[in-house]
Amino acid sequence: MKRISTFIMVLVCAFASAQNINDVLRYSQENIIGTARFQAMGGAFGALGGDLSSLNVNPAGSAVFNFSQFTISGSNYNRDNDALFGNSFRNSDTNSTELNQVGGVFVFKSTDNPWKKLALSFNYDLARNFDNEFAVAGNTTQGIDNYFLNFADGETLGNLRVQQGENIEDAYLNIGSDLGFGAQQAFLGFQAGIIEPTDDVDANTAYFSNAEYTSVNQRYIQSTSGYNSKFTVNVAGQYQENLYLGASLNFHSVLYDRLTLLDEDGYDVSSPVQSTTFDNFLHTEGYGFSFSLGGIAKLNDNIRVGGSYQSPTWYELTDDVSQRINSTLAVSDINFINFSIVNLFEEYRIKVPAKLTGSVAVVFGKDGLLSFDYGHQDMSEAELRPTTDPNFTSENDFIASQLGVVNTYRLGGELRIEEVSLRGGYRYEQSPYENGDIIGDLNGYSGGIGYNFGGSRLDLAFSRTEQDVNTLLFDSGINSTAMINHINTNITLGYTLKF
Repeated sequence: MKRISTFIMVLVCAFASAQNINDVLRYSQENIIGTARFQAMGGAFGALGGDLSSLNVNPAGSAVFNFSQFTISGSNYNRDNDALFGNSFRNSDTNSTELNQVGGVFVFKSTDNPWKKLALSFNYDLARNFDNEFAVAGNTTQGIDNYFLNFADGETLGNLRVQQGENIEDAYLNIGSDLGFGAQQAFLGFQAGIIEPTDDVDANTAYFSNAEYTSVNQRYIQSTSGYNSKFTVNVAGQYQENLYLGASLNFHSVLYDRLTLLDEDGYDVSSPVQSTTFDNFLHTEGYGFSFSLGGIAKLNDNIRVGGSYQSPTWYELTDDVSQRINSTLAVSDINFINFSIVNLFEEYRIKVPAKLTGSVAVVFGKDGLLSFDYGHQDMSEAELRPTTDPNFTSENDFIASQLGVVNTYRLGGELRIEEVSLRGGYRYEQSPYENGDIIGDLNGYSGGIGYNFGGSRLDLAFSRTEQDVNTLLFDSGINSTAMINHINTNITLGYTLKF
């Protein structure tokens, strides 16, 4: 009788399908929503401060506060994805609501010291919400057989058989542990009947496809969930009347789940395989650390300038993967390989490059302000670690050749009419790729309103970003892509209490 339970195997090899350039980009692209005021002004706070989410841009910003205060913010996230695959178009829409920001600052003033103020603050921000989904369906000339053939090439047939005394679940896990992820994928393709050896002997290393087609129909769904959060501990001070200096320690937390579902049919009538399903589930969790330093200077009553350094972020991550596959030629036992069998992979690290930000702001007394931030980050310096891992060495070379400098521009403004504040902002972020056809530039705009009650303030913000992404459905063997237009719309409500 077959055992249906949870199997776990630690794989000492690198997980080729998950640990690549896509992971680096996933955890480097922060889309901090922050407080409603921060969001409404496009995040352009590097020379302003006075907002808890501004610590993500310039840690000197907490010294600008005149009073101790506490802020809490919640957001509704809407993801609208228009996906083009072949000649077919599909729209997917998802919504989620999160408590995305909580923080407080304590301000200590002095009258007999050149350091006029000392501020101690803490803040939690949702750096990125991974809740998303897109679906595509269409006709393509590249079937899933190419994925398995790519991994099978060079693998001996003897390694892909279920050995005497093994059941199919044990064989699947043992191959992954002993020979790596690639051999494990070849095993799935062979046992599912999608690929066959050219010679039925254990020493065989060449394979052909059982899928005969000119083109196939594919239906693909990718659903993701999770978050990348940042908890900041900050200290800053005001020196004399015109200089603010600060430093922060940032503690990052990652949880990411990705489910992909593929159905394929439309083969030739003579094809031995008539339908295939192949599903994958990836679970990633981990933590990271970074620090930041910054300063703000008042040049006169109206002009402020700021500069900050965000250190590299060092992530420690672990992956686990589950798979299931079936086809019209699959062995009868293949259905016992399913999401109850879990492959665990060794911990790996990602280094996200440092970032420099320069800022300038014009303050019109109590009537309003304009602010501009420029950010510079060289993504070609990103790394998967340990760098001694040969799989990571080649991938890091690929990262260095494909990614480049990301320039970010943020513009924000605020108009105050008695107790009411009207706000607007614009954000532009260059593609991290040298080739902008893979991931396009990001454009966003925002607006909002706030009302000051004296001892407290209520803020509402709306923001919208748009970006085109050319998404590979599989990381190996198949180069067909879906062009997806991502439109993210967020509505944030925040409440601030002074004390």
